[in-house]
Amino acid sequence: MTPELDVFPGAFPHLPPPDLDSPDLLVDHDWRAFTAVERMKNHWERPGWPEGFRAYYWMLTFPDVSVLTSRAQQCQDALAHLGMDRVPDDGLHVTLTRIGGADQVSKDQLQLIADLAEQVPLSAFKVVAHPMAGSTGAVRFTLAPWSPLIRLHAALSEVGRRANAPGGKPTAAFRPHLGVQYSNREQPAAPVIESVARLRTLEPVSLEVDRVDLVELWRTTHPWPAYRWRVVRSVPLSPRSTSRSPSGPQQG
Repeated sequence: MTPELDVFPGAFPHLPPPDLDSPDLLVDHDWRAFTAVERMKNHWERPGWPEGFRAYYWMLTFPDVSVLTSRAQQCQDALAHLGMDRVPDDGLHVTLTRIGGADQVSKDQLQLIADLAEQVPLSAFKVVAHPMAGSTGAVRFTLAPWSPLIRLHAALSEVGRRANAPGGKPTAAFRPHLGVQYSNREQPAAPVIESVARLRTLEPVSLEVDRVDLVELWRTTHPWPAYRWRVVRSVPLSPRSTSRSPSGPQQG
């Protein structure tokens, strides 16, 4: 059973989509929300990230998926005139949920969380990254379907609760996405939206999700602001049944 999403002012889009699995509806929902943005914010001016701060997160990472890297580079090159901060090739990721600050989670808790996660009966799945949309602070791929991602978020959030970790936003506020570049200043959104619109006919990229990574995350400023991490534990998901895989273009 997939947990229900809810209206959440701190999420983007604030409203959940009308369908969690339809690629067409998810792509349209993300795009409509992005085209309603009037001004882009500076992504890096966010509360809760003081100098030197580190935190533990659950993320999906794609270090060896060359087709995703190539598509992201293509989009970044086409948007280079906007002067935004690129996500590095080895920095492409989907943030699932926050576990807690590095000063809030002990090593014993971290090990317990990883051990509990390995016991969660969740299957591997495919998700498709569709170019392109954005938010108030970033340009990003729309992901489809959402249901397996939401179930994964809920399961990992429950693992954190069982280990008494601080946790992050509730599953009801989760809006899956995959960022490719961040806005580094306040600016009118219209030129960004106009440029992103030209990329929406690019072929989507199919991604196999067969593991989830528990990472220690921090920010760096060189050669430009970016998120970096080290993988603490990579937790495999159970092999999926090919008969239940969602349709979509294949890697290659």
